[in-house]
Amino acid sequence: MEVKLWKKPKNCTIVEGFPGFGLVGTIASEFLIEHLKTEQIGKILFNDMPAMVAIHENKLVEPLGIFYNQKYNVVILHAITAATHYEWDMAATIGKLASDLQAKEIISLEGVGSGEDSEGSRVFYYSSDEKTAKAFEKAGIGPLKEGIIIGVTGAVLLRVEKIPISCLFAETHSNLPDSKAAAKVIEALDKYLGMELDYKPLLEQAQKFEEKLKTILQKSQEAQEISDKKKLSYLG
Repeated sequence: MEVKLWKKPKNCTIVEGFPGFGLVGTIASEFLIEHLKTEQIGKILFNDMPAMVAIHENKLVEPLGIFYNQKYNVVILHAITAATHYEWDMAATIGKLASDLQAKEIISLEGVGSGEDSEGSRVFYYSSDEKTAKAFEKAGIGPLKEGIIIGVTGAVLLRVEKIPISCLFAETHSNLPDSKAAAKVIEALDKYLGMELDYKPLLEQAQKFEEKLKTILQKSQEAQEISDKKKLSYLG
């Protein structure tokens, strides 16, 4: 994997969102990019990534884009492609990115399945840093006491060292895109970072992002299926 950066803001907070349960991380990071004043400062490339790209509203959508908001010194890693089978490599890459930027912390945005007795929409945190944990508690966010964390976030927690790592988990009832859960995780992040986000259009915009991501992911899946069929025809 290769990180290409054309700007290197220092002492920043890195917020990452990968496709996971309810696509919460992807929708939430998309909202941050659209809602805050951000600029793309880089991207992550790896040769085993499917050779496809999405275009939305006449703009190229990077599969793994890196964006920056100067006001709050936040770097956002936005992924519309899963890192299936490459979680360890991605964790190492995120660790290197954090080291290069001398990041002060990494925050992962995730969805988590809600229990049958839950109405959903609750947000929990996990943090490797005691000071950060206290800040989440002060913001009214409770700890995730029991759970299994898989994928890129799980790999980051296990492999990235010497930097505080926190996760925000929003409950969601299904694996379908859940804009309401994404809105809740954004609200929790805002309470922690104090970004003064405007909550009035939050759910409406999150719904728009949900539809956008559905289209992008559907087209990506169709492109992958066409590619697989072509490979089979060559072999046959």
